[in-house]
Amino acid sequence: MRILRVAQKVYPDVKGGGPYHVHAMSRDQAAMGHDVTVLTVRQDPDLPHIEERDGYTVVRYDPAVNLLGNDISPGVAQYLAEAEAFDVIHAHSHLYFSTNLAALKRFLGDIPLAITNHGLYSQNAPKWIFDLYLRSLGRWTFNQADVVFCYTDEDCDRVREFGVSSRIEVVNNGVDTERFTPDGPACERIDHDGLVVLFVGRLVEGKRPQDAVQAVSRLAGERDVKLYIVGDGPMRAELEAMADGSVEFLGQVPYEEMPAVYRAGDVLVLPSRAEGLPRTVLEAMASGIPVVVSDLEQVVPVVGDGGVTVPVRDVPGFVEGLEAVLDGNVGDPRGQVAEQFGWTETVKRTTRLLEELWKSISTK
Repeated sequence: MRILRVAQKVYPDVKGGGPYHVHAMSRDQAAMGHDVTVLTVRQDPDLPHIEERDGYTVVRYDPAVNLLGNDISPGVAQYLAEAEAFDVIHAHSHLYFSTNLAALKRFLGDIPLAITNHGLYSQNAPKWIFDLYLRSLGRWTFNQADVVFCYTDEDCDRVREFGVSSRIEVVNNGVDTERFTPDGPACERIDHDGLVVLFVGRLVEGKRPQDAVQAVSRLAGERDVKLYIVGDGPMRAELEAMADGSVEFLGQVPYEEMPAVYRAGDVLVLPSRAEGLPRTVLEAMASGIPVVVSDLEQVVPVVGDGGVTVPVRDVPGFVEGLEAVLDGNVGDPRGQVAEQFGWTETVKRTTRLLEELWKSISTK
C-alpha cells in the first residue's frame, strides 16, 4: 500500500507526542512492507527537502506565513495538487492547514482520505476561536474524510457534536509498553533525594505549566519535593522567573532517554486546558508512575484509579491531587494502560483500516 502521510510536524524535527506518533506510525508501517511518504513543513532551513530515514520518505516544504501557530506552505499545497501515485492519504490533526489541503484534495479527487484527530482544540489560541473553526472549516475538513480516527469514545462523541457525519473509528493512542516499563535504569540528571514530580511537555499556555510550578511550590512548604520540567517553549523565561528552588528545568530530553526519566519520578503532573489523549500520560503510567492531570472528559476514563484528575486551573486541587498520589492513594498505573493502549495494536488496527479503505475505494 502506498501511503501519503500529511503531517504539519514530524519527529525528530519537532518534539512532542503528535510528531512522534507520525514518525513511529510511518516507521512501523514501512517495516510491514508499505511504501510511506510523510509530507510536512520544514522547521529548520538546514533540513533536506527530501530525506530517506527509518524506512520511509520525508518530503519537506518551507512555510510562507504563520497564523496562530499554524505554518502555511504553498509547497505542500502544490505537492498535494499533483500527488496521484498513492493508494490512501492519512492526514494528522484537523487543526493544521496541511490537513485542510488534504481535505480539498479528497473533495476534488479520488484518493481516499483518513484523518486522525489528535485533539479538538489547539493550545496556541483561545477556545472560542476554535469553536468557530470547528463549526465551519473544521467540520468541512472532517466531512471530506472517508474515515476519522479518534482515540476514545468520548472524543468520538465530541466530534459528532460539531456536526461531523463521516465514518468514525476509535483507535486508541498506544504506548510501547516494552520500552516504557518500571524495570530499568533511572535518569541520572534527576538526583533529588526526596519526592520527584515530573512535567513533560511543551511550555505553552495550553499545557498550563505555570499551574504545575505553583502547585509544587506550595507543596514544597510541607514536603521534600521537587518539580523537574522536561520540555521547552515560549513560556520558559516566564516560568523560570516565577520558579523557586523546588523547580528545575531539564529542557528538551532525547526521546530515547524518556523511559529513564519517568522511572526517576514519583508522579507526573499535566494541568492542560486542552489535549487529545496525551502520550506522556500513557508513557508515565506504563512506567508505573501515577498521574495528576486535568479532568478532560476523554482523559478521565484512561487515568481510572491510576491517578487523580483535577479541574482545569484549580491549583489547590492539583496540590491535593499530588498529596493523594504521593501518599499512595491510587491503584496500579501500569495495569490501567498495559492491555488497552499497546502501540503494536494501534499500528495494526490503523493499517488494517487504511487497507480496507483503499480496497473499498479501488473496487468501486
